[in-house]
Amino acid sequence: MENYTVVLIILGIMIGLSAMADKIKLPYPILLIVAGIAIGFIPQLPNIVLNPEIVFLLFLPPLLYDAAFNISFNEFKTNMNTISTLAITLVFITATGIAVFAHYFIPGMSWPLSFVLGAILSATDSVAAMSITKGLGLQHKTITILEGESLVNDASALIAYRFAVAAVTGAAFIWWKASLQFFILMGGGALVGWVMGNLLTYIINKVKDNHMVTISFLLLMPFVTYLIAEDLDVSGVISVVILGLIIARFKNKDTSSDLKKEARSIWDIIVFLLNGLIFILIGLQLPYVIKNLSNNQLIPDIGYGFIITLIALVLRMIRVFLQRINLQRAFQKGKGKITEDALLDFKNSLIISWSGMRGIVSLAIAIGLPLTLTDGSPFPKRNAIILISIIVVLFTLIGQGLSLPWLVKRLKIDKNNR
Repeated sequence: MENYTVVLIILGIMIGLSAMADKIKLPYPILLIVAGIAIGFIPQLPNIVLNPEIVFLLFLPPLLYDAAFNISFNEFKTNMNTISTLAITLVFITATGIAVFAHYFIPGMSWPLSFVLGAILSATDSVAAMSITKGLGLQHKTITILEGESLVNDASALIAYRFAVAAVTGAAFIWWKASLQFFILMGGGALVGWVMGNLLTYIINKVKDNHMVTISFLLLMPFVTYLIAEDLDVSGVISVVILGLIIARFKNKDTSSDLKKEARSIWDIIVFLLNGLIFILIGLQLPYVIKNLSNNQLIPDIGYGFIITLIALVLRMIRVFLQRINLQRAFQKGKGKITEDALLDFKNSLIISWSGMRGIVSLAIAIGLPLTLTDGSPFPKRNAIILISIIVVLFTLIGQGLSLPWLVKRLKIDKNNR
């Protein structure tokens, strides 16, 4: 009952602060994170620990589904080259870059542990990027790339994390087996999403005159799809993304405008509440972790977190601008399916580079690290990995989050210029 009361109070605070953010022209994720940190230091407050299973089941499926449901399928297809580059290639480049730094500069970090940290912090967070850039007048292309990237990169990061943790616990790492398992997880997740998407379209066709039943199925299916995929040991993230893309195409062709409005209004409320809770929870984690650390560990880890934030940002900028050059060359040579609409200009390349914020998924998989190894010994450097992950998430959300609106305004983006 005590925890139930705390959750209700946090919800009330979240709604009030979201309204206040509009008045003071501050991105509401930043305000909620700061509030979460402040609330976490209240002595009488019970510890609220982020449960990774709740994040992956309660938060991730509806948010991924909503993003996929609303993304423009044609623009997603047009920018697929850039999206796949950022969502797959950049994830592994970032994980490797962070791992190299961690291994050589953080005491006690073996290569497997370094790659665990790299995998945790390799993927960007769409919830943060979209919440902070909302209302800034970004081009449709930029929004599609950011949303499309984060729809897929969670799966890449989770797979890299799984292999890294397995290596820490003593499992042998073989490249060809890992690559094969990667494609099985991704392909299996896509297959589950395709099957469930087609099943849902069939059901909706049968009951679409009953709006309440139709919307109920739309709300239920991402959770069911995610659970089925995870039970089959394939990517639940990819399955929900494919489900959302299929339903998005069906929605645009075969559903009435009244049904679209009703479904949209319900989803908007759900996504608003989930987003707000996510940012409050992110803020709450820092005080909880700090209470269990010694001061001599805190200061160095803050420094490591700051350097890792810079490494991730620099690697992202390099990869985005290389992608811009590669797209231009491919378009000029007439090779592949690169159209003029897929090209990136300097302004949008800079905004995409600066939008690489980490968020709830990074925190969830960090806090979900095993407590012990298979032999019963404690998981090495677990507290340090969690603290560094939280620090990087906060640095990216607050630092890049506060500066991103300023950057967009300075660049004077023309929203109508695709």
